[in-house]
Amino acid sequence: MGPDTAIRTPIPAEAPRVPEGTDLIEWYYERGYSDGFPLVPPTPEKIAAIMAALGGEPGRVVSRVPPRWGSLTREVLAINMVMAGCRPEYAPVVEAAMLALCDSRFNLNGVQATTHMASPLLVVNGPIRNVIGMNAGCNVFGSGNRANATIGRALRLVLLNVGGGWPGLLDKSTLGHPGKYSYCIAENEESSPFAPYHVEHGHRAEDSTVFVLAAEPPHSITNHYANDAEGILDSVCSAMSTICNNNAVSAGHCAVVLGPEHAATIAKSGWKRHDIRHYLWAHSGNRWGDLYGNGRYGKVYNRNLPVWYKREPDARTPIVPSPDHIHLFIAGGEAGRFSAFIPGWGHMSSPVLRSVDGAQPAAGAQCVDGSCAV
Repeated sequence: MGPDTAIRTPIPAEAPRVPEGTDLIEWYYERGYSDGFPLVPPTPEKIAAIMAALGGEPGRVVSRVPPRWGSLTREVLAINMVMAGCRPEYAPVVEAAMLALCDSRFNLNGVQATTHMASPLLVVNGPIRNVIGMNAGCNVFGSGNRANATIGRALRLVLLNVGGGWPGLLDKSTLGHPGKYSYCIAENEESSPFAPYHVEHGHRAEDSTVFVLAAEPPHSITNHYANDAEGILDSVCSAMSTICNNNAVSAGHCAVVLGPEHAATIAKSGWKRHDIRHYLWAHSGNRWGDLYGNGRYGKVYNRNLPVWYKREPDARTPIVPSPDHIHLFIAGGEAGRFSAFIPGWGHMSSPVLRSVDGAQPAAGAQCVDGSCAV
């Protein structure tokens, strides 16, 4: 039985000593700690630096991580962060993201074990994006940025090493997707004509937040001709309106990432976040008969959809139950008329937004179209 099929060895609180001259990278592969890429050896000095950034207390349990329900202490979190290549200043984001993922609303147990390809998407808002050097611009979902890549990778290593979500063992995903290595971006607040996502949801602009969604990979949306909001958003609706994503058959939540050029075109029409989400919800969807194979799925397959959906062949079936289930972000490079639709896992998981420091949105805040007043 090779190292990729062996039962994985949990990372101990105190790493075992290895003989001098051992090839540590190969040793970690043999122990089954890796996500498939080489790991950075977690030296005491590197662990101590991240522990200091976390605030000490190495034995403090951050969360229990399903499906194995391993206890994630700050020391174990620091070890996995070092192995992922994180800098110490990333620590508050990684810890906040793990707390969001382990929130009961997210249902990480289901996300880890499902046969679907869903993987946690992390979106960061607020000043911390720039403090730690995250990429919110060109190639935002791609390679080339240490913070994006290693923060996302640290989460995945924790889900593997502490949560036990190893492919073929407790992770039963039929296909998976590349975001299961790292799926972490920041919103491009500087290039956005709209208020940031976290402000729309009641936080102050100076707050730093993390948002997690169980998600498929981005689905590209191309529109190089429209010079009005409706023209751009009709293309987004087209991408959303398929009969094969989990939102179509299981409701839940989804995300739309508008590229800055598309966002600027929409904003010139005078539209706000509120208008965009409502338009997308009202003009996307599928014919019930097409969605359910003209009755071949029967009543069992769609039993978890909202009861107010009409179960009639020609009825429109929304992609998600309400405009509030569409999570809108602005990200990507300033050149290029591209956006993305990101389907979620369905009704089985709800996204979680939390501040990096744990603070709640300002009491009494009322957000209308992204503008908050207390």
